[in-house]
Amino acid sequence: MTAKSIILAVVGSGVLGFALDYVISDKKLFGGTTPSTMTRPEWWEETDRKFQAWPRTAGPPVVMNPISRQNFIVKTPSPDA
Repeated sequence: MTAKSIILAVVGSGVLGFALDYVISDKKLFGGTTPSTMTRPEWWEETDRKFQAWPRTAGPPVVMNPISRQNFIVKTPSPDA
């Protein structure tokens, strides 16, 4: 196999994967609806408030991202900034 056919195969599979994901997930090919928890901003605000109110027993304060479950350390701004 030449490099040209390998690159074309990788690009083609990426395009096909994107197209199938778009049609199946975004256009709801098999029916269904988007859950209200994803479309209502009130749910996002309440979830954020809940996670920010969690008591922490050790470590620096963090901001929790409930979707990706990643924690980010909160740095307080310095007074001279």
